[in-house]
Amino acid sequence: MKISFTATALLSILGATTAFTSTGYGKASTTALHASGVERNPNFAKLAGGYLFPEIGRRRTAYLEANPEMADRLVSLGIGDTTQPIPDHILSGLINGATQLGTKEGYSGYGDGEGMADLRTKIASELYNNLIATDEVFVSDGAKCDIARLQLMFGQKVTSAVQDPSYPVYVDTSVMMGQTEAIDEATMQYGGVVYMPCNAENNFFPNLEELSPVPDVLYFCSPNNPTGAAATKEQLEELVAYAKKNGSILVFDAAYAPFIRTPGVPKSIYEIEGSRDVAIEVNSFSKYAGFTGVRLGWTIVPNELKFKDGTPVKQDFNRVMSTAFNGASNIVQAGGMTCLDPEGLAEINVLIDYYLENAKILADTFEEIPGYTVYGGKDAPYIYVKLPEGQKSWDVFSMILEKCQVVTIPGAGFGPGGEGYLRLSAFAPRDGVIEACKRLKETLA
Repeated sequence: MKISFTATALLSILGATTAFTSTGYGKASTTALHASGVERNPNFAKLAGGYLFPEIGRRRTAYLEANPEMADRLVSLGIGDTTQPIPDHILSGLINGATQLGTKEGYSGYGDGEGMADLRTKIASELYNNLIATDEVFVSDGAKCDIARLQLMFGQKVTSAVQDPSYPVYVDTSVMMGQTEAIDEATMQYGGVVYMPCNAENNFFPNLEELSPVPDVLYFCSPNNPTGAAATKEQLEELVAYAKKNGSILVFDAAYAPFIRTPGVPKSIYEIEGSRDVAIEVNSFSKYAGFTGVRLGWTIVPNELKFKDGTPVKQDFNRVMSTAFNGASNIVQAGGMTCLDPEGLAEINVLIDYYLENAKILADTFEEIPGYTVYGGKDAPYIYVKLPEGQKSWDVFSMILEKCQVVTIPGAGFGPGGEGYLRLSAFAPRDGVIEACKRLKETLA
């Protein structure tokens, strides 16, 4: 018996989709778009929309495509990307690190997965005053990456708590790991995540005793992105006490620590007594030294921190790092070494002062515009602006983009608790900040 198939039928049997296109010669050609038999990870289907910052970029691009004549006028106060050049002494470390690879004596290949021992020691001494030990430091390609690695270590059975609003990576990685249920379209919150309201009414610090259920892991960022709030010593003592009482692990994101200028405000969770028993700290050179594109960070996992069964948390995190990461670039780590020289630390302070002055200019501008209330900007590079009653943050984002050609970040992008706010970044060049403030005054006043 002779059996024949049409091309379309055969492709259907094989699980492919057929697209027909014209060849230009009166004939049709076929292109098979093959679909695998692998099921999609259902957790990714739970994610609501795109990640915030690429979405901001998409809207910015769409605006410029529709208004190409505005390209030279656009000022970005949106994504927290540094704009000032890497200073000379710090840059010399990167240059020397690259140069060494071109010599027989200086060449190096794979390094320790935990990072160069000298850099780990220098981080412990220069940034933590030896409150932590060298072997507790894990050097990486950035705090954001390490948060994802911590989630990989914690797995899908933990319950995570996040500030609301908060940096999106904490929630999105919880969803990806399978810790959550689907998003509730009414509240825009994921089931299975404990949201900790942090707003002007509670001084941007959650009522920990109201958290339900008790979370296994708490993610807390100070100085905070997006609110700019820096937690006091008393607040952090309360956070550590809560984690101890409930057997929780605190993941403390200190990426903006160098912006703290208020005396007595902790730059590290390890300034708090008892924190070594409950806390992991992530940090990064991104905002310290303009390393947003260079990529260098670190995570601290104290020896005292244990899982319920007594296993050291550091042991499992080391396994993640050694399995899923080959160590930060040798060149970049050489730059990290010069960051922590006396000359490098002085250059970092100059950079931080520059961005804090930008923050002051932005805050002063909105304080002069009726109807807007300003938070942050004193110990952080972010200005968090409460909008007039009834205004939606995405609507105001669009209005400012169209009328001022200024990119901001809508507070709702950081979670439902951010609705009614805008976040402005102080990382733009000074002339851009001044020009943006001029336009904002003219439009919003």
